[in-house]
Amino acid sequence: MTSVSLPDLGWSDHFARQADALPGLTPARVSAVARDLLTLLGPEGIRSLTPPGPVGDFAVGDWVMTDGRRAVHRLSPLTEIARRAAGVSAERQLIAANVDTLGIVTSCNADFNPARLERYLAVAGAAGCLPLIVLTKADGVADPRPYLREAGRLSPLVTALALDAREAEEVARLNPWCGPGRTLALVGSSGVGKTTLQNALTGVVEATQASREDDARGRHTTTARALRRTLAGGWLIDTPGMRELQLTDAAEGIGLVFADILDLATGCRFSDCRHEGEPGCAVQAAIARGELDAARLRRFRKLEREDRANSEAVHERHARARAWAKATRHGRERSISKRRVPDD
Repeated sequence: MTSVSLPDLGWSDHFARQADALPGLTPARVSAVARDLLTLLGPEGIRSLTPPGPVGDFAVGDWVMTDGRRAVHRLSPLTEIARRAAGVSAERQLIAANVDTLGIVTSCNADFNPARLERYLAVAGAAGCLPLIVLTKADGVADPRPYLREAGRLSPLVTALALDAREAEEVARLNPWCGPGRTLALVGSSGVGKTTLQNALTGVVEATQASREDDARGRHTTTARALRRTLAGGWLIDTPGMRELQLTDAAEGIGLVFADILDLATGCRFSDCRHEGEPGCAVQAAIARGELDAARLRRFRKLEREDRANSEAVHERHARARAWAKATRHGRERSISKRRVPDD
């Protein structure tokens, strides 16, 4: 691949309006993020340039403006997939940007986990992406329809389909989500077939490893995110299997996934009802009638608590950093003022 036109890459009026305010610079899309370089793809071909700030401020799929020597400015994305960084850090970590559809890949075996799927759906909702649940290894079960029904019940926004990732005709059912000008990102656990899907969608063959029979999980095969051209004319971002997906700033996405609970809550007697046994609780009444699964309410509460705690931690960290920078700046100004010799 040498050069690609802006429309082919997914350029839109949203980005063009921002670019108009930056004359003399040219746009390109980030196809890979390395330790200190961004790999860019655009009409001028493939280039590796330094970013204007920390490389962690950029994600695969971003649009940037360049002066030919370095990436000068990141354009505001249409969608942005992020999580709280793994480990003890409270930082927000970018995963991908300007993704139209988030393909959440799971399999028709022990990997199928409603709680994990709801977590990914909340990420998609917070990012502004369309959620698509892709059930692989459908050939390994007599009937994948129970998995499809359960996946469809998780959110009214969900489209779910089951396929055999090894069959080209089956994988071609994903083409509408990664056709010309469109970007599909694949997320999910290791060993569920993401790399096999990527191979079929892009024609780029990368190593795959069989799942372990004892727990239906595989080993990591994708080690870094990259933007790849699909055979259908669009773009694919495959991601490494994530062992930890902590939510942050995802309240809107959680609300979209659990809209049924929020709708029920409007009928509670008290506006601050916690749905833990208060009189007149419409949510607990729905559970008693068998209309709502109590386990779904527990999962909703867990994600709400996690997102609230992580979001507060990130915001507090940034507030402390701003306060420290302000205090340091004022300290330098006072020191300079004391050293000045007053005019006679």
